Amino acid sequence: MKYPNVNMFAVWFFMAQTLAMEWIAEAGRTLLALLGAPTLEGSVPGRLVGALLLLFVIYLVVHFRGVLPPQGKPQGSGFTIGHRLLLAGNVLAALLFIFQFFESGIKDYNTHLVLDQITTSFGYLAMGLFAIGFSFVYQSALPQEEKKS
Repeated sequence: MKYPNVNMFAVWFFMAQTLAMEWIAEAGRTLLALLGAPTLEGSVPGRLVGALLLLFVIYLVVHFRGVLPPQGKPQGSGFTIGHRLLLAGNVLAALLFIFQFFESGIKDYNTHLVLDQITTSFGYLAMGLFAIGFSFVYQSALPQEEKKS
């Protein structure tokens, strides 16, 4: 894995975004309302500001802590497969995140229904990939048994 820290940063962003999507959008909408900009519930500006707030919070954690958990060893067993699973989860969660910005523009009911169900399943699958990927990355940090001849 070339950039494990970037991958881990994206995992924490997309994991929080997938789990608390509407709450994060509401936090962004509330901030915009406090600043005097009227926004509708679930609107794109509220989602965008909420995502920027989440990015800022994760950046603060990285800034003060140094790295995001779990910390694995690149030479450990399971590190590469763990990060590949996390990357696959990032891609699926990113598709769900992007869909939230464009769903209001889909006028056909059937198309909207199908895309909503598909991207929702992407969120569930991404959460499973995050859990399994975290497990493999954590496993790579554990002491490895030496092979006896």
